[in-house]
Amino acid sequence: MPTTSLREVHAAAGARFTDFGGWEMPLQYEGVIAEHMAVRESVGVFDVSHLGRFEVAGPGAVDAVRYLLCNDIAKIEPGKAQYTMALNDSGGVEDDIIVWWIDDERLWVLPNGVNFDEIMARFAEHAGPETTVRPLRDDTVLLAVQGPDAPGVIESVLGTAPGRFRVATGEFAGHPYVAAGTGYTGERGAEIAVPAESAPALWQAVLAGGAVPCGLGARDTLRLEMGFALWGQDLDETTTPLEAGLGWVVNWDHDFVGKDALLAQKASGRPRALVGFKTGGRRIARHGYAMRAGESIGEVASGNFSPILQGAIGLGYLTPPPKADTPLEIEFRDEWQVVERAKPPFIER
Repeated sequence: MPTTSLREVHAAAGARFTDFGGWEMPLQYEGVIAEHMAVRESVGVFDVSHLGRFEVAGPGAVDAVRYLLCNDIAKIEPGKAQYTMALNDSGGVEDDIIVWWIDDERLWVLPNGVNFDEIMARFAEHAGPETTVRPLRDDTVLLAVQGPDAPGVIESVLGTAPGRFRVATGEFAGHPYVAAGTGYTGERGAEIAVPAESAPALWQAVLAGGAVPCGLGARDTLRLEMGFALWGQDLDETTTPLEAGLGWVVNWDHDFVGKDALLAQKASGRPRALVGFKTGGRRIARHGYAMRAGESIGEVASGNFSPILQGAIGLGYLTPPPKADTPLEIEFRDEWQVVERAKPPFIER
């Protein structure tokens, strides 16, 4: 099983490891709740090197990104980042993706780790003779520094801190870095990519600046508090952005894979909808639990404990979309319980 080049550093810090997208990665150090609160109250650092990343460069790079992804990179400019999705011909989400536009003809595409090979293969197949598609994951480490104190820590280490959805480049420890003001926690901060050889120095510098090492367990509770979708649970190839309440990610003013199917669903109405809920206690509704609201039926997509709310929260799909005032119920061990409907994000940042 592949793992981060910082594995021994994490092990020495007491990390517990688990499988994330086929990679062995840190799940937690001190504990999920402590790490969650460190990110909400100060600053934490995650090794997210399991995430995919590849470069698309050359005269056809921008056109490839525009056609293969449903948001429109042409609506921003070099030096910025964008959240987007790769769809199939039926409009289903093959992956949700961040794109870093580094300069005129050079972009980094960051898919989820489990979908890295498939998404990169799409770009390689579509790219013209003047466009190169180059994998980056094996030779780089990706760290996410997140929290209200993150910009100060990042600036102390890199000499600059990119703003929200801004991209910065420079040198650290004699090697190039690329950083973007992106993340998966709802907090300020950045994701920083460096060559593997300079990663230990970057990790130690960020810790010396005050960051707490955090595992991917806390990353999941943080993202759920913000209502951020997780591919493989809240999104998959059978789910459209419209059903997931993510229509804002779709830019209709350009051609892209899946556009015709989305236009048809937009005209006819989505057959199901993602809803948020709070259970009113610590009882967690797990992925796959049955849900109902009147005549609408479905199941939980994501559920977990919110350290900020001190209660369980979650997301799930119902078919057809329920009326707003219809009571929502979830089945816990053959017993149906009424839960509170709640529109994500579950907390304000």
